[in-house]
Amino acid sequence: QVHIVESGGGLVQAGGSLRLSCVTSRSTSVLNPVGWYRQAPGKQRELISSLDIGSTYYRDSVKGRFTISKDNAKNTVYLQMNSLKPEDTAVYYCKVVFLFKEYWGQGTQVTVSS
Repeated sequence: QVHIVESGGGLVQAGGSLRLSCVTSRSTSVLNPVGWYRQAPGKQRELISSLDIGSTYYRDSVKGRFTISKDNAKNTVYLQMNSLKPEDTAVYYCKVVFLFKEYWGQGTQVTVSS
């Protein structure tokens, strides 16, 4: 079992930055892959970034602006989001995989005003 608590969302102006955090109940060193998803109103949930052993993925729309990372000492997965745009507005979810089972965070709202 893995429990997840997300934080870091909020309201920010276009061009601003936010850092999302995903604190897990197990060491992130054993959680692979980890990823961040988002869901905008009326749209399907989409993968925006993932981190696995030896590989990192970013959706084209966030490449160069978002950075995913893990701090195993803090059991935390981060998503640093820079140069935010109004189209980044969504609920952001953290997902981790442990022993082939997926665990999701509760979501954190990110709103980017123009």
